[in-house]
Amino acid sequence: MKAVFLGTPEFAVATLERMLEAGIEVAEVVTQPDRPQGRKQEMIPSPVKAAALRLGLPIYQPERIRRADALEHLRAIAPDVMVVVGYGQLIPQAVIDIPRLGIVNVHGSVLPELRGAAPIQWAVARGYEKTGVTTMCIDAGLDTGDVVDSWETEIGPEETALELNPRLAAAGAELLVKTLAGLADGSAKKIPQDNDKATHAPILKKEDGRIDWRKPAKEIHNQVRGLLPWPGAHTVFRGQTLQIWRARMTDRRWDLAPGSLIREHGVREHGVREHGLREAGVFAVGGDSSAIELLEVQAEGRKRMAADVFANGSRLVEAEQLGG
Repeated sequence: MKAVFLGTPEFAVATLERMLEAGIEVAEVVTQPDRPQGRKQEMIPSPVKAAALRLGLPIYQPERIRRADALEHLRAIAPDVMVVVGYGQLIPQAVIDIPRLGIVNVHGSVLPELRGAAPIQWAVARGYEKTGVTTMCIDAGLDTGDVVDSWETEIGPEETALELNPRLAAAGAELLVKTLAGLADGSAKKIPQDNDKATHAPILKKEDGRIDWRKPAKEIHNQVRGLLPWPGAHTVFRGQTLQIWRARMTDRRWDLAPGSLIREHGVREHGVREHGLREAGVFAVGGDSSAIELLEVQAEGRKRMAADVFANGSRLVEAEQLGG
């Protein structure tokens, strides 16, 4: 089976590697052009390009997959199948028509839930208890094609999107190899999606990370662990941005304004309160009076640090406010 692989993010690398392990001929890897990143605006290859270079695979980086020169290029390869994992561009019908077995997509949710660009982050940020991966046959819509196979898993109550991502990537790689085998021998079944049950996971924007402290603490906690690595959950402290990298739910409650920041100096040993003192920590109050404990934060222009180190350096006053 001759395949063309289209992918860009780290999530796609496991599938590319697994295809080669399964003996599938990857005639070419198509990925997004190198983009300038960081303060120095250096041209950085995508994770998939870096993997393709390591694996010695041919690479193609068209600016737009729908352009005539890209179509001509792909038709000349004459692949049996194309595989798409987070490529980053909608695939037009003219490309879908090229491979005889169609185009198979590995998507990071159990479709029709969480169609769109950021299903893993939104699953965690919205407090889903379960998610998974799906292989589907691409059509001209946005994640609307027929489902071939899916796999489900629970999301841990403290699991972050960064921790969930590699689990789903590995599962998606295995599911893809199984799906390609089924398409090749004709045993794969294609099941139309129920569009009435569809939910959406749109591309993330900076403002999605802004914390509204009027929300319940549980929702804020989900936002913190879900919107990683970007845009991250962020708020305002003394007029500057404060990003919250890690937090956890607590059973603590305060009858204070949403966003109140609490520093407690109780004794903690292995997470157990001792001698009748309240547990030490830095806490932020949500709109329902419940609270999250801040574990790791990053003040504007500074490095990530433990929340207690931040609190010591900031000399917090009683019930100081976050947000605004």
